[in-house]
Amino acid sequence: MPDEYPVQVSVDYPESSDRLKTLFRMILAIPIVVILAVVGGYTTSGEPQIDQFAGPALAGGVLIAGPLLMILFRQKYPRWWFDWNLELVRFSTRVSAYLLLMRDEYPSTDEEQAVHVQIQHPDVENDLNRFLPLVKWVLALPHYIILAVLSSLAFLVVIVVWFAIIITGNYPRLAFTFIEGLLRWGARVTAYAFLLTTDRYPPFRFNP
Repeated sequence: MPDEYPVQVSVDYPESSDRLKTLFRMILAIPIVVILAVVGGYTTSGEPQIDQFAGPALAGGVLIAGPLLMILFRQKYPRWWFDWNLELVRFSTRVSAYLLLMRDEYPSTDEEQAVHVQIQHPDVENDLNRFLPLVKWVLALPHYIILAVLSSLAFLVVIVVWFAIIITGNYPRLAFTFIEGLLRWGARVTAYAFLLTTDRYPPFRFNP
């Protein structure tokens, strides 16, 4: 699609969910959360959909200052820096999906599994304004506010989902679509304001 946003996130919908794994999810997740904290310099604000992307960025796991300076002065985005940022976001998103009960398989540190994150490597000279990275984090302020509100709602949704899975063994499809869309939205804001991979302003929407 020619108008497709250059950041895409999707999670495969599970046909069923394991009740026992759901019941003890927060305990089971401790080791992988610790690994993410060590690798990504992870921090938390208490809002899962924001933290899985902005958390590593603000804590220093994601490379921000380096790419910003390279875009500003050299109009380059070194591929290995981009690859590090992309893989850290992918790992973080797998952990997020696991914590949000979207998938039962334990998050891999390197395999894609059922959580798909695609971010296009930018052609800096043709696609990026060299001065825009200085103000992107401010321009994205409306998104921060909306995502904070929606993340609070998502917390309540996940509580309902937890009970639904324990009782029925299934993740309600409508709730899954909402959480997936919120992850996608957060990834786009992060790619725009922190990863600096695109100058296209993130759309205010859940869908691809």
